[in-house]
Amino acid sequence: MPQIQLSLSTRGQGLYEFTAPVAAFVRAAGQEQGLLTLFVRHTSCSLLIQENADPDVQRDLQEFFRRLVPPSDDAAMRWMVHTTEGPDDMPAHVKAALTATSIGIPVVAGRLALGTWQGIYLFEHRDRPHRREVVLHLSP
Repeated sequence: MPQIQLSLSTRGQGLYEFTAPVAAFVRAAGQEQGLLTLFVRHTSCSLLIQENADPDVQRDLQEFFRRLVPPSDDAAMRWMVHTTEGPDDMPAHVKAALTATSIGIPVVAGRLALGTWQGIYLFEHRDRPHRREVVLHLSP
């Protein structure tokens, strides 16, 4: 069963598409069908399958999550206790809990079964740049 780990660099909060290296891994595996599982090894970012055609979708998603879970120094979030790593840390954990740290994508005819406008994204929830690890595992 093929498996690799990708290392992705972020520049702070945002969506980072990494569909191309995932598709290359599936092609190189030479497996006609199966299930690709992606797992991010962190608690303050997440994985999404989302539209990759219109950048407004990404901007709107980021704004939605910013409004839903503002920084812990926001007056509405003063109840948060875990603040030692900065005002973006606990909100990042909440955002990761609301999204997904693992996703599965079918492989059909040796390719990811993504829709026309779907891309695979790392959703970084922290303000500072980070290096994130994503494990890819292809099962028959």
